[in-house]
Amino acid sequence: MARVRLSVAERREELLRAAVGQIERRGVAALRVADVAAELQVSNALVLYHFATKEKLVAAAFQYAAEADLTHLRSLLDRRGSALRRLRAALRWYSPTGQAKGWKLWIEGWAASLREPALREVAQDLDRQWKAALAEVIAQGAAAGEFGCADPKGAAWRLTALLDGFAVQTITYEGGLPRRTMQRWVDEALTRELGLGTGEGAEAAG
Repeated sequence: MARVRLSVAERREELLRAAVGQIERRGVAALRVADVAAELQVSNALVLYHFATKEKLVAAAFQYAAEADLTHLRSLLDRRGSALRRLRAALRWYSPTGQAKGWKLWIEGWAASLREPALREVAQDLDRQWKAALAEVIAQGAAAGEFGCADPKGAAWRLTALLDGFAVQTITYEGGLPRRTMQRWVDEALTRELGLGTGEGAEAAG
C-alpha cells in the first residue's frame, strides 16, 4: 500500500514522534537513525535529509517533546483563579507523581547534554522557560497579596530543583519513595516558599 505523501512539516513531526518513542524505549546512547527509519518504513537518507545528523535529530526530538509539556504547563498557569491554586495544579501535574509524560526523556536529555553541545543548549533554554513560567505566577500572587515571596525567581529555581531530584530518584530507583510522601513534600516546599501556614496551603489546595 502506497504511503500518503506528507508535507515537510508533517514529515518532520512524524520523524520527531518516532524519535521520541525510540529514545523513551532505548535511551539516547542506543538510538540509531536506522531505528527511526525502520519504525516509519522510510530510508535512513530521508531522516538525515530532515535532520542531517543523529545529534540534531535527538536535540530536535527533545525540544519537540519538552515544548509540548511546556505548553501544557502554561495552560495550567494561565487558568482563572488564584495564583496559589494555579501553582499547586501545575506542580502536581509536573511532579514525577503527576501526569507529565516527559520525565524519562528529560533525564536522558540531561545525561546526553553533557556530551552534546546542541542538546545542552536546547535543554538549558527550555529549563529557563519552565522556571520563568513558575516565577511569573509566583510574582503575580505576591503582588496580589495572596502570599509573601520576596524572591519569585529563587522560589521557582528551588521548587524545580526539588522536582528534578525527585524525578531522578523515581525514574532510576522504582519503589524507593511512596508517591504520597513525595507529593506531601512538594506541597510542604511550596507552602514554605510562599510563606504560608500549613492550614492556609491545605485550604487553598482543596
